[in-house]
Amino acid sequence: MPVEPRQDDARQAGQDEAVTPAAAPGRPTVATRKPGGPVPAKIRKALGRYRISAFVVGWGLILLVLAMVLKYGFDMGQFVAIWGPIHGVLYVAYVLLAFDLAYKDRWSFVGILGVLLAGVVPGVSFLAERRVHRRVLARLPI
Repeated sequence: MPVEPRQDDARQAGQDEAVTPAAAPGRPTVATRKPGGPVPAKIRKALGRYRISAFVVGWGLILLVLAMVLKYGFDMGQFVAIWGPIHGVLYVAYVLLAFDLAYKDRWSFVGILGVLLAGVVPGVSFLAERRVHRRVLARLPI
């Protein structure tokens, strides 16, 4: 009675590729991200949320700077007292949404740090959002 070779024997003989946990179906890896390839739906949705938060935080930071000018230049501190905490909450949301996108798209530590710091300098979040948007859609590493 002939015996069929087991799957383990075939792998050892080099006839079949072993599936590693990192390459398991449904779990994206950096190796599967091909430039110009399709963007998964979960990354596309996270990118949309990040873009909105970057826009809101960018304008919120500009308003905070204007409120600080009013406070220190014209002794009108009530604007900072109102807008400062609101901007703080908006920035926390920006950080969480940036981490969400970074986790789903597997960004590098330097890429995450750069995006988070971009939300601190007035106007830079607009530039960072544009760069992130282009690189994510092109499937390039960040």
